[in-house]
Amino acid sequence: MIRNVNKLFKSSKKEKQQPPKPQNVLQNNIDANIEKFRSIYDNCADVVFRSFLIFEKKLAMIIYIEGLSNDERIEESILTPLIKHQDHEQQPFDEFLYNKITVSKINKVHLFADCIESISIGNPIILIDGQNYALSLGLAKSEKRAVEEPESEAVIKGPREGFVESLSVNTSLLRRIIKSPALKIKTMKIGKYTTTTIAITYVEGLVDKTLITEVENRLKRINVDGILGSEYIEELIEDNPYSPFPQFLSTERPDVVCSNLLEGRMAILVEGTPFSIIAPITFFSLLQTQEDYYQRYIISSLIRWLRYLFTGISLFLPAIYVAITTFHQEMIPGTLLFSIASARETVPFPAIVEVLLMEITFEALREAGIRLPKQIGSAISIVGALVIGQAAVQAGLVSAPMVIVVAITGIASFLIPRYVAGIAIRMLRFPIILLGSSLGLLGIMLGVIAIAIHLCSLRSLGVPYLTPLAPIQKSELHSVLWRNPFWKMDKRPHLTGNYNEYRQVQNLKPRPEKGGES
Repeated sequence: MIRNVNKLFKSSKKEKQQPPKPQNVLQNNIDANIEKFRSIYDNCADVVFRSFLIFEKKLAMIIYIEGLSNDERIEESILTPLIKHQDHEQQPFDEFLYNKITVSKINKVHLFADCIESISIGNPIILIDGQNYALSLGLAKSEKRAVEEPESEAVIKGPREGFVESLSVNTSLLRRIIKSPALKIKTMKIGKYTTTTIAITYVEGLVDKTLITEVENRLKRINVDGILGSEYIEELIEDNPYSPFPQFLSTERPDVVCSNLLEGRMAILVEGTPFSIIAPITFFSLLQTQEDYYQRYIISSLIRWLRYLFTGISLFLPAIYVAITTFHQEMIPGTLLFSIASARETVPFPAIVEVLLMEITFEALREAGIRLPKQIGSAISIVGALVIGQAAVQAGLVSAPMVIVVAITGIASFLIPRYVAGIAIRMLRFPIILLGSSLGLLGIMLGVIAIAIHLCSLRSLGVPYLTPLAPIQKSELHSVLWRNPFWKMDKRPHLTGNYNEYRQVQNLKPRPEKGGES
C-alpha cells in the first residue's frame, strides 16, 4: 500500500515566507550535521550522541539529553527495531521508518533551531545519512510532582486538587472540570534562554475576544532572558506596575480557575510553576474565596462582611488609636482614658514610636515564621510575639493597650484570603499611621481619599478595579454585598465589551410540590 509520506511526518514548524538561510538547514551529509550539533552542545556532558547502523549499512545518530528523555523507550522503540530488522528494499525508506519506529508522535524537522528546541524539551532527534531532515520523537520524560492539596490556599470544603509544575498536568485538570471543546488553550514560548511555555486559557463564547487579543499582544511584546514563574508574566503585562495592589488573581486551585473562566475571565498558566494568574479581576475578587460558594449563602454573606470589617481594621486601627490618643482624647470615655493614661505613664516614647516599634517587630516575626521550616516556623512566630510583647510591657517600652491594638491588627490581616492583597494592606498601614500621628483623624481621612482615588484609577486589563461600585452596576452589587443563592445567579458578571449575559435559566428556585405530587 502506497502511503503519502509527507502527510505521515508532520513538520514541527509552519513554512515561513522567506526561505531559511543555508547554514540553518540540515544537510544531506550526516557528518556535517553531527559536527554542527557537537559544536552547539560543546561542554554539555548530559547530551548523548548515539550512532548506529540501519540495516547494517545506513549510518544514523540519535541525540537526546539524559534525564529529559525516556531511555528505556529509546532502546525499545527506536534502537531495537531499527538495528534488528530485515532490509527495506521492497518499500520506500520513509515508509519503512514510519512502520518500524513505534512512537506515536513523530515530526519531521529541517532546521537546526527546531532540532535544538526538540532536544531541549526532551524529545530526541534522529539524523540519517543522505536525508536533509531529522525525526523528532515524542519521548520526553519529566519528573512530575503528584497532584495534591495546595498549601498556599487552605481548603475547608471543596476539591482538594492543586496545580503542579507540569503544564500538561495543569491543563488536564482544567479539562477534567470543563469538558466542553469550548475551553480553548493557546500556547506560546517566552524567554530567550528558558523558552518557557505559556498557556492562555478561556471559554469561547463567554470571554470578550478583544480581551484575548489584548493579552496576546502584551505577551508578544515580552522579550526577556527567561520566565521562571507566573509572577514574571504578571509584572510584565499589568496595567499599573507602580501600584501596591495586585491586578491579577494568583491561585493554585483548578476549581478557582474554572469558576472564573465560566464568568468570562481568562487564565494564564506557566510551565514550571503551580500558580496560575486570572484576569481581569476587581478589588473585591481579592476578598472572596471559593469556599464562599461551597457553603450556605447566608453563612458566606456574613463571613464576607466579616472580611470587609477586619480588612478595614487591619488598615486603620493602629492609625486611629494613635490619632485619638494624640489629638482627640475627648473622644475616649473617661474610664478608658484613665486606664490608657495609667498604662502609658511609664512609657518614655510617644504613641507613634510605640506603634512603629510594635508593628515592625510583628511584621519581622511574621516574615521569620514564613521563612523558617514548617515544624518550627509557627511556634517561633507565636512564642516570639508572646515573649517580646510581655517583655516590652514589663520593661516599660510599650503600653499594654498598644500591644492589644497591634495583636488585633495582626489577626485582622490574617482574614484577608489573598496573600498579595494582605501585603498591600500591611504596607499601606504605615503611611496611614504617619498621617494619623501628624494630622489626627484629618490625616487618616486624607489617606482614605488618596487610596480611594488610586483604586478608582486602577484597571485590570482595562476593567475598572472597583467594579461594580465604581462605576456603579446595580445589577451586580449582590456579588459584593452578599452572596446570592445558586438558584438566583442568573447573570454572568459584565466585565468588558460583548459578553454572554445569562449563565443559567431563570426560575430555578426550589418549589417542592405539596402532597408529594410531581
